[in-house]
Amino acid sequence: MLFGRKNPFSSTDAFPLSDAVLEFDDSSSGGVRRARRTLDGFGVRAQLNARHQWAAAMSAVLLFGLALAAFVALEVVDSALWVWTAATAVLGVFAFWMLTRSDAGKKLRHRHLQLCVVGLFLGAMLVLVYVVPVTQILLAPFAFVALSYGVFAVPRRMLLTLCSLAFVAYGLVIWLHHYQRQDDALLRLELLHWIALALSLPVFVAWMGKVQRLYRSLDQASRKIKNIQEDAKRDTLVGCFNRRYVLAALEEQKQLADETGIPLCLAVLDIDHFKRINDELGHLGGDEVLRTFSRIAQQGVRGGDVFGRYGGEEFLLIFPATSLLPALNTCERIRAQVESHAWSGLLRARVTVSIGVTQYVMGESVLEFFSRADTAMYMAKEGGRNQVVVEEPVLRGDSLVSDSAADSA
Repeated sequence: MLFGRKNPFSSTDAFPLSDAVLEFDDSSSGGVRRARRTLDGFGVRAQLNARHQWAAAMSAVLLFGLALAAFVALEVVDSALWVWTAATAVLGVFAFWMLTRSDAGKKLRHRHLQLCVVGLFLGAMLVLVYVVPVTQILLAPFAFVALSYGVFAVPRRMLLTLCSLAFVAYGLVIWLHHYQRQDDALLRLELLHWIALALSLPVFVAWMGKVQRLYRSLDQASRKIKNIQEDAKRDTLVGCFNRRYVLAALEEQKQLADETGIPLCLAVLDIDHFKRINDELGHLGGDEVLRTFSRIAQQGVRGGDVFGRYGGEEFLLIFPATSLLPALNTCERIRAQVESHAWSGLLRARVTVSIGVTQYVMGESVLEFFSRADTAMYMAKEGGRNQVVVEEPVLRGDSLVSDSAADSA
């Protein structure tokens, strides 16, 4: 028992020592909004996806350029054609990049942009086939490459429509070749290519449509799982980390400190006279005070700190890789911000907070570590409240002695 309270680290599901805590840099409720915006296709992750899409499109263009360079090396086509094709590709990529940067391009949906890329790639290859018929050898494999690029984002119906247009355009190229050259052997060869594509490409798109549906289902399931994981870490009332997560984080950071020797500090924060606040404002008003306090505290902590609600009006603040003085400064800053906040006029007095902070001693248990911070918080209460008290551990031989120092407002 700590000051008449039950052992906070009893064997319950509120303190799962086996839970792995993967991240400790998301200490504000805004982190949930940022994470969900990322999952919904905004923010940094969306920018990375756009870069990956550009890299994939450029890779396909470069591969086609290498294949055409092989034709030049074998003296099947003229080198001037390769230079003309490369210059056209560069200009086309630049024009498309300018389109994506324009206001009109930004309004286009992602799948429409990918459809444009696939259509331009197929159209450019058909123009090349018209100029140099022997390059139709490259048409079939790179048509599959182009469709693979858009298969996960572009709807199947759009891809099938694009394939139909490509077949019509290819048929027009075949007719022009026969009209201009009157070469029956070339006509038979091109018809064989046309038939092979006409039979294989629609089937490829249809089968890949099943993969597309599976991909979307997995993506939606992944988003839901990540949202559930985020919600499971948060206190639904105040928005900060909940008891389960913050205690698991404390155990994780304690083990890390034992393994690496880096400093670790812990603070216990308790809102003063919270029963009086509930009596004056009612429980709904008290809940609003808790939410406001949580927001103020989270704005005062650093990115790597872990702030969470332990229960009722009591909160924990973990300082990974932090010595006692910086932790004390952060706690004093939070105390001052809470005291100076413009609280509701219905309150007869300002809201204040009592804070106890201490530093971890190598090899001690989590319970001992928490008890020392909890003791410091109660000393702040007994000393007049609205202050930060440090319970500073001092090692003397094999024994652990605690010196108490108070930093009053």
